[in-house]
Amino acid sequence: MVIRTYRSSDCPTLAQIYYDTIHTVNAADYTKAQLDAWANGNVDLKAWDDYFLARHSFVAEIDGTIVGFSDMDDTGYLGRLYVHKDYQGMGIGKALCDAAEGAVDVPKYTLHSSITARPFYEKRGYRTVEMRQMPRKDQFITIYVMEKASSK
Repeated sequence: MVIRTYRSSDCPTLAQIYYDTIHTVNAADYTKAQLDAWANGNVDLKAWDDYFLARHSFVAEIDGTIVGFSDMDDTGYLGRLYVHKDYQGMGIGKALCDAAEGAVDVPKYTLHSSITARPFYEKRGYRTVEMRQMPRKDQFITIYVMEKASSK
């Protein structure tokens, strides 16, 4: 596995991983309507590219295939961390999270976690600060505001 910096040419693949992961990996914890509201498959690729370019963004590859991505802003907020649905449980999420956390020098990291990803973050030392119902279109999606002290 290789972790590298994001490139604009990665954006369409990341959008597909985002959609596929949400609609398969998160399907046990959210309804179909919630999944559709969260990720409808229509991504503004220019906006996504601008988003990733403005942050510390990383891509994981195995044998040249993109299998996940993460990003963190300068405040220590982990915006997105997604691993391809067919590559779960292989340490990719850990490697991407390590890369994102290593990119900034802050006293703490924060994120919004899905129900599905919460155990992953708890194993990394994150603790839940608050549970929220995030409005998305006509649905509410349960998320957890989590934080962890930086080791820096």
